[in-house]
Parts: sequence; C-alpha cells; structure tokens
Amino acid sequence: QVQLVESGGGFVQTGGSLRLSCAVSGPTLLGMGWFRQAPGKEREFVACLSATTPSTHYAEAVKGRFTISRDTTKNTVFLQMDRLKPEDTAVYYCAAGTYSTLARNYPHWGQGTQVTVSS
Repeated sequence: QVQLVESGGGFVQTGGSLRLSCAVSGPTLLGMGWFRQAPGKEREFVACLSATTPSTHYAEAVKGRFTISRDTTKNTVFLQMDRLKPEDTAVYYCAAGTYSTLARNYPHWGQGTQVTVSS
C-alpha cells in the first residue's frame, strides 16, 4: 500500500520560496505529481516526474519557478517553489501513480499541505 505524507507548507511573502516534501512509503517506482487546489476552484496540475526517467512536466503557470525532484535514497519527492505569487496560494497535494498531468491517473494521494503567499 502506498502512503504519502506532505510537509513544508506555510506562509510566505510574494517573491519568497518554499520547499514541499512528500515522503513515500510502499512501492516507490511510481510516477509522482503535485497538484493544488485554491478555495472555490478545481484541483489543478502543477508538476509531475517520471518513475523511470528524468522526465518532468510543469503547468505553464509555474514553469521556470517550480522544480520537482526526487531523492530515491529517502523515498521523498520535492517541489521547490521560488518567486512565489499570491495566486500560488492553495492546498498542495502529492500524488503517486502514472506519469501524467491528469489527476485521474494518480490513485494515491497525500493529505495536502497549505501554502499561503501574501501580497
């Protein structure tokens, strides 16, 4: 059984940085994704990382500011978020499954971590 536990959310000012972590237990050869959901909005794709290659993909809104990576020795996936904007405010979710931009391709989800960016 796959379990995902996110951490690293918090409150930051515009232009600041945060690094989210997602600790993975269980099978680790999975595609990993980060999604986010702002109040009153649908969950949206942020970034994903292939299970077996260095391939990554980013939403246009975060491209060049966010970086997804994996530490295989610690079974942890990271989302480095730089130059944060108020519109990045959301609950961020880590997901495991098939390398994809679609939430339905990820059967395993973490509980979410809040990121708040002040203007």
